[in-house]
Amino acid sequence: MHVRADALILAIRPHGEHGAIVRALTGEHGLLAGYVRGGRSRRLRPILQPANLIVGEWRARTEDQLAQLVVELIHSRAPLFGEPLPSAALDWVTALTAATLPEGHPYPAIHAALTGVVDAIEAAPAARGWAVALVRFELLLLAELGFGLALDRCVASGSDDDLVWVSPKSGGAVSRAAGQGYADRLLPLPAFVRQGGAAEWDDILAGLRLTGHFLERDLLFDRRADVLAARGRLIDRLKRAVA
Repeated sequence: MHVRADALILAIRPHGEHGAIVRALTGEHGLLAGYVRGGRSRRLRPILQPANLIVGEWRARTEDQLAQLVVELIHSRAPLFGEPLPSAALDWVTALTAATLPEGHPYPAIHAALTGVVDAIEAAPAARGWAVALVRFELLLLAELGFGLALDRCVASGSDDDLVWVSPKSGGAVSRAAGQGYADRLLPLPAFVRQGGAAEWDDILAGLRLTGHFLERDLLFDRRADVLAARGRLIDRLKRAVA
């Protein structure tokens, strides 16, 4: 096994006395893990940071063996980790991707969307510029992994008009008329989720609540303690920022 590719670093775990196991997302080969010799050294620590863009070279004798990984930095996003909201967003989106994607399977749409979200977090002057993209990324991730929401028509009536809620059980949209009397049991469906465009903060937070329910139920049910803590920090900081 020999792969050389640009990759976005998602997760780093210390291994042994000096090394690190790094998981990174490539466009063509999907999520790849590798052992970086000296990965905890002063020279490599600034390179091995979540959301950094690298050129990675993975080598292993067999497909089942953990590859040796050599990295070269293309672009560092370390300055963003000094800012509360961008750092929380990067922590969450990289941890989410690392925790849910299987290794060695290409997901070009996820790679492209994640790259777009990370670029938006870096470039946008305010959080509202990237928060909508984050909601869309979470919806895409659910869909690509087989848990997409059915938001094109009402799960109860079949109508595609005035869809304002989502069933937390089925993941299907519910119209205003069909949901009368059940609103307290349903999740709000913000208009931007279906129609695109920008959104106000109330709708963005509702969108994050929507995706968060299905991410926790369907993708992160066995990883709540470590991964969802990153999402909790992000939501808390967003709420304080817009209060």
